Amino acid sequence: MSLPADLRALGAEVSNWGRWGPDDELGTLNLVDDAAVRRGLAAARTGQRFSLAIPLDADGPQLGTIPGRINPLHAMVAVNTAYTGDPGDFCCSDDVITMGLQACTHWDALAHVSYDGLLYNGHPASSVTAERGATRCGIHRVATLVSRGVLLDVARARGQDRLPAGHPISEEDLDAALDLAGVALEPGDVVLVRTGHMQHLRARDRQAYTLGPQPGLTVGTVRWFRRHDVAAVATDTLALEVYPCEDPAVLFPVHLLHLRDMGLTQGQNFDLEALAEHCAATGRHEVLLVANPEPVTGGVGAPTNPVAIT
Repeated sequence: MSLPADLRALGAEVSNWGRWGPDDELGTLNLVDDAAVRRGLAAARTGQRFSLAIPLDADGPQLGTIPGRINPLHAMVAVNTAYTGDPGDFCCSDDVITMGLQACTHWDALAHVSYDGLLYNGHPASSVTAERGATRCGIHRVATLVSRGVLLDVARARGQDRLPAGHPISEEDLDAALDLAGVALEPGDVVLVRTGHMQHLRARDRQAYTLGPQPGLTVGTVRWFRRHDVAAVATDTLALEVYPCEDPAVLFPVHLLHLRDMGLTQGQNFDLEALAEHCAATGRHEVLLVANPEPVTGGVGAPTNPVAIT
């Protein structure tokens, strides 16, 4: 089924196609300029550091509902191996990992989704191939992702520790969280949206985290991100957007509008719990965010170990 006319109209309204030239493959990450990085540096006042990554192990969030997107499988290929044959000499242990690149804390590349045979900026969806992966708009185009991060704790702004399952986050929710943060968003900022849903995964309830309804962003928030010129957005959920989807006939519309039309990089499975506690205690919700994706050539996504420095 083709996308409804209202979603197509919204996609055209928020589109960034051509904004940074006809060959652009970075989208809103172009907004992360030197000034945005300096804002991030100024936000790092105490030097306290918070990793926002979930562990890379077999207990990750994937439960087989997406074929091939497997949790990290770690194996040793050498254990205290004496490479000279003498155990009194140089010995070495080595390991390998096999995983889905979205089966962890990760960024989605702009090549992750398409419709009408097109990726962001009009690049052909056929530029993603089985042999080479994403030859256009791949995650390897993102050399660095460092900027000011702003935590929007939607759950606390609503007086809750965790949003109800399936809660549709609205523009009003984002504005309330921004008021709580006491920060004026500027072009090039990265927004971290906390719902509290990560608490399920922390409690090892993968069923509730992955298969149950999830709070998340709605189509109604797309204009909000475009209006604020946000460089990237990440959430503490698997889907980023509300799930089940708002319209059962349209699968992941926020992904399509963000990645394909706006060129807005998305992140999922960010663990924001410890950072949120710190921000609530200090009243400061801005950080230096260092969240570089692994440079997977042709990747349509890549793991990251985001570090928030307060």
